[in-house]
Amino acid sequence: MSEQLIGAKSEVLFHFSIKLSDDSAADSTKVHNKPAKLFMGDGSLTENFEKCLLGLKAGDEKSFELEPEDAFGQPNPDNIYYVDRSKFGAETPAQVGSIIAFTQPDGTDLPGLIREVAGDSVTVDFNHPLAGQKVTFEVEILEVNN
Repeated sequence: MSEQLIGAKSEVLFHFSIKLSDDSAADSTKVHNKPAKLFMGDGSLTENFEKCLLGLKAGDEKSFELEPEDAFGQPNPDNIYYVDRSKFGAETPAQVGSIIAFTQPDGTDLPGLIREVAGDSVTVDFNHPLAGQKVTFEVEILEVNN
């Protein structure tokens, strides 16, 4: 049986760790030993991220650095909202640095980071927390199915 290489339509089971430019860990699937599953080409990862995985096989480990545009994007000013302080309560106080889940019209929750509280106005940032940052991904390929 030949080893399957990651191709444009592969299903990939892998562990990953994300490190910031200061070498601190931002996320890792190894913490809870729950690997990630990816369907190449499904749009869940950027094109350049997927290109870094092409040709790898089960057992391979690789580390690669991604610019913000290829990882979590640049912060978008349209994702910053100003919410009236009265929308917050005792269970979810408006405190700078807090991450609060806001229910969307479709019923899904979207996390927002409280950036500022000024009078009755609360600034909530819905950008990904790693937006604008260069990151290093370390991957360990566990399984490849074509």
